[in-house]
Amino acid sequence: MKAVASVSLDLDNLWAYLRTHGDPRWESRPSFLPSAVPRLLDVFGEHRLTTTVFVVGADAERDDGAEAVASITAAGHEIANHSFWHQPWLHRFSAEEVEKEVMRAEEAIMAAGAPRPVGFRGPGYSVTPALLDVLARRGYRYDASVLPTWIGPLARAYHNRTAGSTDGGEDLFGGFGKVRAPNTAYRWRDNGVIELPVTTMPLLRVPIHGAYLLQLHQISPRLARGYFRTALRLCLARNVSPSLLLHPTDVLSGAEAPGMEFFPGMAVPGAAKVELLGWVLSLLRKHFDVVGTGEHVERVAGSRLRERDPVACG
Repeated sequence: MKAVASVSLDLDNLWAYLRTHGDPRWESRPSFLPSAVPRLLDVFGEHRLTTTVFVVGADAERDDGAEAVASITAAGHEIANHSFWHQPWLHRFSAEEVEKEVMRAEEAIMAAGAPRPVGFRGPGYSVTPALLDVLARRGYRYDASVLPTWIGPLARAYHNRTAGSTDGGEDLFGGFGKVRAPNTAYRWRDNGVIELPVTTMPLLRVPIHGAYLLQLHQISPRLARGYFRTALRLCLARNVSPSLLLHPTDVLSGAEAPGMEFFPGMAVPGAAKVELLGWVLSLLRKHFDVVGTGEHVERVAGSRLRERDPVACG
């Protein structure tokens, strides 16, 4: 029997990227959801995958976002919560502000026709004890906000060097200490919420999700494929059940995401991105039983998960 793996999609919209990057064009709320969502659903359908899509509440309230939620739900994918305003400095918010972000997104998602979400991912991999307390009180089954890698400060330096504004960028993406977080599912002590981290390459602890593969693909398609093959071999050897993260930019060309030239892999043509994603999903399915994050959590919840103190997430 194959070990379990999962695929999730953060449905971050164009305006959210521009806002984080300090580009004032975000205020007109430009969207690439009408281009990205049908393309992603086609790829998932072709590979017979049921995934989890983390939706931003502010998008679920607008017409194209509500249509995306409806089509994703109709295709059988899980809808989870990605906060209301997608602010990567959620870790700076008060407990009341965090609860408002979670609750407003939750209400918008349900108003768009999806079931009440039971999973959450913080924008910018932001997770705090206050957030975990809010999730536990509101009946969430799992969080998927941790990226266990050492490259956070490097990613932050790149972001701040290229951004139009560095407001909130002083501690974006966390510190080198994130590398100490487990690379497999665990349970947060005292609140019972299960953490399903975004998998990084075992041993090396470097990211393996879409944007990083596409940046390598921009250098050499062969390098990108070899990198991902190595990651899966290490997952198999180390008994790591991978949880792979995708974004809409994984299928969009630079022309379809104006203003995002700073983002990794945006020089790769859209058709080449779709081809690479198809190859990644095929290889993942070859070695693992691939589900969404909610199902992944259900599969491991009955096993003896290690526990971690919530203060360690800061």
